[in-house]
Amino acid sequence: MVDSKTEYSLNSPPEDGITAVKFAPNSNQFLLASSWDCNVSLYDITNNNLRLKYAHSDPVLDCCFQDAVHSFSGGLDCTLKMFDFNTQTETVIGTHDQPIRAVEYSDEVNCILTGSWDTSVKMWDPRSSRCVGNYTQPDKVFTMSLCGEKFVVGTAGRKVCIWDLRNMGYIMQRRESSLKFQTRCIKCFPNKQGYVLSSIEGRAAVEYLDTGPEMQKMKYAFKCHRIKEDGIEKIYPVNAISFHQEYNTFATGGSDGYVNIWDGFNKKRLCQFHRYDTGITSLCFSYDGNVLAIACSYNYELETPPDPIPPNNIFIRHVTDQETKPK
Repeated sequence: MVDSKTEYSLNSPPEDGITAVKFAPNSNQFLLASSWDCNVSLYDITNNNLRLKYAHSDPVLDCCFQDAVHSFSGGLDCTLKMFDFNTQTETVIGTHDQPIRAVEYSDEVNCILTGSWDTSVKMWDPRSSRCVGNYTQPDKVFTMSLCGEKFVVGTAGRKVCIWDLRNMGYIMQRRESSLKFQTRCIKCFPNKQGYVLSSIEGRAAVEYLDTGPEMQKMKYAFKCHRIKEDGIEKIYPVNAISFHQEYNTFATGGSDGYVNIWDGFNKKRLCQFHRYDTGITSLCFSYDGNVLAIACSYNYELETPPDPIPPNNIFIRHVTDQETKPK
């Protein structure tokens, strides 16, 4: 990989598989990364340095910012932590019975949501550090995404549940994934109309929240992250999705090592980046859409792992309108 003006790798990347990269709200400068080395790392991407990191007792599966100076994280230790960057102190907010797979902060209602393999989503109040709700899901939670006051949960068994944060007494909508294989990632459109869902089997689907027949006619699925080699089509998991907040276009990252940018409304691919050394495990556009963080880690899905295992890297790419704006 050659560092260039448009793309460079971060110094001091995590030492084991990267599970999530998240930009700070309203900032192009600070990036959070969680990883299998049991750490959450805060990077200053402008100066390309690791500002600080804090540890869990086991691998960390997800993280997010609350604001510029607080983060949340959870993982295999079943514990939700809050970290204050200013004072460099951590607070244990609470726990699940099994590993925490997804962590999201909602500024609409000022709460943290955690999705776990214990088949529950819990809601936490960051001010009092207590659980204010526990909501049973159909199966193990694999992925979650916020859509304004609503949020979408993807579980094992290809189930999708849509909840309303203002009324958590019941599931607003129960759906089954339109893809035939296990759900890997769900991300909601910034315009709050719907979401994109990806699977382990080289496909993604564009779905709409409105259940009216006119909107449901617009939903579709498409193949991606497939490579023909020697006449054989190899199919790769689609691990990561991230939306451009302004254009409602989105990036997908797969275990094939490629990042694609899509215009979901016009059903076309806008561009494909060069191939990375190993699979893409997480993607995140900055709030203004000018920068894309790309986490690369080998995900142990091949029968015979590469030798040597490619290094873990986070690439920072300055993207252009030509790559991200609908044409």
